[in-house]
Amino acid sequence: MRQQTHKRGRFTNKTVAVVAALALGGGGAALVAANASAHGDKGGSGRHGTVAAKAGTIQCPDVGQKLSGVPAKARPEVDKNLAELDNQVAEAYRRMNQRQGSSDAVLSQLNDERSRTLHTIGTAMGGDGSRLRGMADCRWQEVATAAGGGKGRFGRPPGGRQQGGDQQGGGQQGGNQQGGEGANEVPGNAGGQAGNGPSQDDFVDITKVRPNVQQPPRAQENGSTGTFTTDCGVGDPALRNSDNVIVAPGVGNGAHHTHDYVGNDSNDAFADNRTFEQGGTSCANGDKSTYYWPVVRAQDGKDEADADQLGGGQEGNVGTILTPKSSTIEFKGNPRSKVTAMPKFLRIITGDAKAFTGGDANANASWSCTGFEDRQLTDKYPLCPEGSSVTRTFDFQSCWDGKNTDSANHRDHVAFAAEDGSCPNGFRAIPQLVNTITYDVPANTPFAVDGFPEQLHKPITDHDDFINVMSDDLMNKAVDCINSGRQCG
Repeated sequence: MRQQTHKRGRFTNKTVAVVAALALGGGGAALVAANASAHGDKGGSGRHGTVAAKAGTIQCPDVGQKLSGVPAKARPEVDKNLAELDNQVAEAYRRMNQRQGSSDAVLSQLNDERSRTLHTIGTAMGGDGSRLRGMADCRWQEVATAAGGGKGRFGRPPGGRQQGGDQQGGGQQGGNQQGGEGANEVPGNAGGQAGNGPSQDDFVDITKVRPNVQQPPRAQENGSTGTFTTDCGVGDPALRNSDNVIVAPGVGNGAHHTHDYVGNDSNDAFADNRTFEQGGTSCANGDKSTYYWPVVRAQDGKDEADADQLGGGQEGNVGTILTPKSSTIEFKGNPRSKVTAMPKFLRIITGDAKAFTGGDANANASWSCTGFEDRQLTDKYPLCPEGSSVTRTFDFQSCWDGKNTDSANHRDHVAFAAEDGSCPNGFRAIPQLVNTITYDVPANTPFAVDGFPEQLHKPITDHDDFINVMSDDLMNKAVDCINSGRQCG
């Protein structure tokens, strides 16, 4: 059941339309050029902020990704203050967007706040914070603009499977493609319903993307070729929240965007391992693991129930939340070796919610369309032909260090296997979680993944989270299925 929405009016103010046209090429921004509502409200309430004309955002060092060797007793204090760093950036972005001070003044205040918080983190870790020096300073990050102003409509490309295409673009996984005028045509709200993205050149016609998926390596004699599938449904809207218990345990709105949840029905910021063990589940086989990802919203001019809430409209995440058409959860093997059981309460994050401003080293979620799965995109949203659904695919890390269920940056305890399936020294192969989600996006409607406000809803920020709460019996069943080369579900 979808959360209640209500229609908002189209642009009624010529000034707003002009600013919106500028935003099309700019991908949204923190600085605004007109004090007018993005929805054209005559009252000018600007509840979701304003459409911006200057292209850019706030870029800060991602402290959480740099931490290692955090003492266990310091983790709660460190996690709390890492969440505070995210709050500070979100607030600075809001102040810029509402013109509450010059950009220099806002950045200066932000950097002062970060310096104090970093000192607190350093003290909690038993040091003086010297290892965190240089991580306080945030800056204004310019965003490349696209030519044109989205003169056409957000039309689906023609049906059929056109191979190839020589669209020009910037160094992306999908070959030489580019969004923008000519490659896809977007409507007047393509700068995002809240004015902070996505932009016109975040979309690409999937029929013009060259196939780019490599064949998997051939399994060796000792390889594990089975697949264990668990059916957990597509999520209950009543369970959605903007928490992230892995990254910000005990902190409400720690994600600053809304998540869909399947599996365990007790996942919020205050859940712990005992909570998960006692929780119910949507999985047909009794799997109590929790699987969660940011929602996708149609930029359709409507308000969701969270339009006035943190994590929702207050932080630029607006539009109708799209309920997935399907969610497939599979655990796969390793072409080189047998897999070993995951430890209970293992936590894994794949993808990076801050990849737009922090770099793409951990960005690996991919977008495509049904019927075009041989073309996967990391930094573009696909425009699918009629009858084809949008897909998101998340390949999780499949090597474990054999000791830890989590790490300070939530990455060091797991790793991706090499192309031949080999794990890094000291790591062992575990079942690889692959989650594929599909959506039927309304025709002629742009869409965007939820995210931190300063990430401008870029597709490269997509990510997925998992905590293993399978019973030992169920995990052993999965491992046996995979290692014996069977297809089980």
